[in-house]
Amino acid sequence: MFNRVFKFFVNDFMFKNFLPCLIACIAWNTAAEELPFFDGHLHYSGDAWEETPPEKAIKYLDEANIPRALLSSTPIEGTLKLYARDPKRFVPELRVYHKATSYETWLVERANWWRADDTMPFLENELKRGIYVGIGEFHLYGAEAQSDVIKRLVNLAVEKKLHLHAHSDTQAIETLMSHNPKAKILWAHAGMSTPAPTVGEWMARYPTMYVELSYRYDIVSGDTIDPAWKELFLKYPDRFVMGSDTWTPSRWPELPAIATWYRGWLGKLPREVAENIAFKNLARFLGTTF
Repeated sequence: MFNRVFKFFVNDFMFKNFLPCLIACIAWNTAAEELPFFDGHLHYSGDAWEETPPEKAIKYLDEANIPRALLSSTPIEGTLKLYARDPKRFVPELRVYHKATSYETWLVERANWWRADDTMPFLENELKRGIYVGIGEFHLYGAEAQSDVIKRLVNLAVEKKLHLHAHSDTQAIETLMSHNPKAKILWAHAGMSTPAPTVGEWMARYPTMYVELSYRYDIVSGDTIDPAWKELFLKYPDRFVMGSDTWTPSRWPELPAIATWYRGWLGKLPREVAENIAFKNLARFLGTTF
C-alpha cells in the first residue's frame, strides 16, 4: 500500500511540477539558441573593406542573427558605406578618429586625439549629417579625460542628446561624468579588465551608464556563468548590452561563433534578463525599437 501511495505521489508531483519546469527549460534553451542580437559594438574600418565588402559583412551578420548594430568606423567612411546600404540595420556612431587611414596611423591618432585642436571642429561639422546617435567608440584613460577638449566633447554630447561610447578605465569614466553629470555613457568592454565587483560599484554610482560586454570572456567560468557576473546581471538586468567588436578584419568571419558564445551563457539566465542583454537594453538606451 505504501509503495503504491509513494509511487502515485512521485508520479503526480513529477507531472504537476517537475515536468512542466523541465519542458520550459528545454524550450528556453532552444529559444536561446535563436536569440537575435542588437550588437552594441561594431566597426567597419578601412582595413576590412577589401576582404569583407558590404554584402559579405551583411552575410556574416545574418549568419549570426544580428539584425541591428551600433556602428562606428575608422575612417568614418566605413560607417557611411554600411549605413547607406542598410539604414534600418546600422545605427551610426561618430568616431573621433578622422585622420587615420590604417591601423598604424590609428595608433598614432589614438594617442593624442583628446588634446588635438582639430577634434572638436571635426565632430561639430560631421554631426551636421544628423545621422549619429553617439560619439565613439573612443579610447581614453586616466588623466587624459581632464583635457579641455574632452570637457567640450562631453558638453556637446549632452547638448545634442548623444551618448559617449567610452573604452576607458574607471578614472576616465569618473572624470567624464564629473564634466557633466547628465552625460550618458556606454562603457565599452565593461572596462576590459575591470573586475565584476568594481563594474557593479560604478554602475551603482552612475545610473545613466550602460555596460557593453565584448571581450569579457571572464563572464564564463567552466560551463557556468561566473557568480560575480551573474549577480550583476540579476541586479542590473536592464543595463548590460551585447557587443562583438569587429576591430580587426579577422573578427568579421568570427561573428557567428561570437554570437554562439553569447547564446551559450545567456541561456543560463532568466529569459527576460537574457532578452534584455541580447537586444532590449540597447534599444532602450538609444530610445529606438528593435
